[in-house]
Amino acid sequence: MPELSKLPPSGIKVIIVGAGFGGLCAAIECNRKGHEVILLEKVKQLKPLGDVISFSSNSGHIFERWEGVVDELDPIVHKSTGLDFHDWMGNFATRQEWGDEKQWGRRINGHRGQIHDVVYQHAKARGVDIRLGQTVTDYFETDTEAGVVSNGEKLVADCVFAAEGVKSAGRKIVLGTEDPPKPSGYAVYRSWFNSDDLAKNERTKHLVVNGDTHTGWIGEDKHFLAASVKGGKEFSWVLTHKDDGDIEEDWQFPGNKNEVKKHLVGWAPVVHDIVDATPPDRLFDYKLVFRDPLPTFLSPKARICLIGDAAHPFLPTSIQGASQSMEDGVTLAITLEKAGKADVPLALRAYEAIRYGRVHRAQMTGVTTREQWHKADWNEIWKDTKVLHLKRDAWLLDFDAETHAYEVVDDVLKDLRQGKPVKTDTPPEPEQKNGVQSVIATEVDQLA
Repeated sequence: MPELSKLPPSGIKVIIVGAGFGGLCAAIECNRKGHEVILLEKVKQLKPLGDVISFSSNSGHIFERWEGVVDELDPIVHKSTGLDFHDWMGNFATRQEWGDEKQWGRRINGHRGQIHDVVYQHAKARGVDIRLGQTVTDYFETDTEAGVVSNGEKLVADCVFAAEGVKSAGRKIVLGTEDPPKPSGYAVYRSWFNSDDLAKNERTKHLVVNGDTHTGWIGEDKHFLAASVKGGKEFSWVLTHKDDGDIEEDWQFPGNKNEVKKHLVGWAPVVHDIVDATPPDRLFDYKLVFRDPLPTFLSPKARICLIGDAAHPFLPTSIQGASQSMEDGVTLAITLEKAGKADVPLALRAYEAIRYGRVHRAQMTGVTTREQWHKADWNEIWKDTKVLHLKRDAWLLDFDAETHAYEVVDDVLKDLRQGKPVKTDTPPEPEQKNGVQSVIATEVDQLA
């Protein structure tokens, strides 16, 4: 294993709650910057579960700084060069190539659980204190410290990062009240399975026999995305659709193929064949939930902060949820490094100042893409099929969180110390539809 780089000890102790991608990245980055970390995770054993997850080029730089991780990921990540769009009846519309994005950084897409395990093993190799089977029941802070109660034990540090996702208990200390998630009106069916049966079917074999592919079918108020990976040997698909499901008790259920096909009446036979080939035990139904955008990510004394989905849940169509959670961890590690142990609250305030505008602007891209597909006027689309393409803007993707944080952190800290307004990217106004603010939704963290 290559030698792992690390700055000298900073004397700063950090507790992170939640070992999803946001929590793991924050732990690794804090370790790189010399901070002492305790990472708490609810599950007793991390298993490589889940389906597809996508990291865009803005997070590729982060993976590349973790010694050996990219080499570990290369055999398991998706390698198609573009996304083929069709209408719901199967008529080919356009192909969006990813080649131009290579100049911005590495894209890493693949099985959520397998990628997570590589990152988890890297955190362990760095010596991060990871404690599984931990149930956090309370957060607390004073002027000089912050902590949690986990499995009945009081743990204390200089600051706490709440990274448990949309159900984070840390949101209560930030908002001052309970904030239960609400249904978004949308849900997704998801699956990941071996592609052998698809390779035997004349209508589906082109999706798997020639290596990795990425294909989408777009219809009214729903879209179906499918991808093969590992040279076409494994296959995943996602159907996003309108839903009125209740999430009071849970929002993850076993899927039913007959229910899936009810959503696909009149759709291309190849899509039905994909569903038919799906093993029943590999189909899941997720209710997408939403949170209103938060006024702050910080607790009153600024020693506890929200990161990742706990702070800013994303629609799957943004393709940015995991990447933005990683940017959070990178930024926090640097603001702590620069502010120092004597001024940890200032470091957390700097994190919020640097991240708030960018992350809210990124959130809105998911709403834009979903509406672009679900409300598509195909009479107009056939005049210019490229309107289906995902918006791949340089401000979002040609971005290195570590480089950016180091460029701006000194000025941000200076302005905060002097009580001056901090200049950050201004988030766009929330989209209005019939007088109702559009909401930001997220997929359930499959480690929760």
